[in-house]
Amino acid sequence: MNGNNDNRRADLAADIRRQMGTEATKRFLRTIPEFRLQKETPRQLKDLLDRLDKVQAGGGRRQ
Repeated sequence: MNGNNDNRRADLAADIRRQMGTEATKRFLRTIPEFRLQKETPRQLKDLLDRLDKVQAGGGRRQ
């Protein structure tokens, strides 16, 4: 019974990851002020976020 619960949790986690990565979700989140980058975001943080975007777009490869 515990194995079935583990499978359900893994399936749920995969579904959430898939849905968070859709363009529709990204567009929606950009409309929420808490998810927008502010102009005073430090340059170093912006650089790190850009690197993260590149890694995610490349299929999860690490640099």
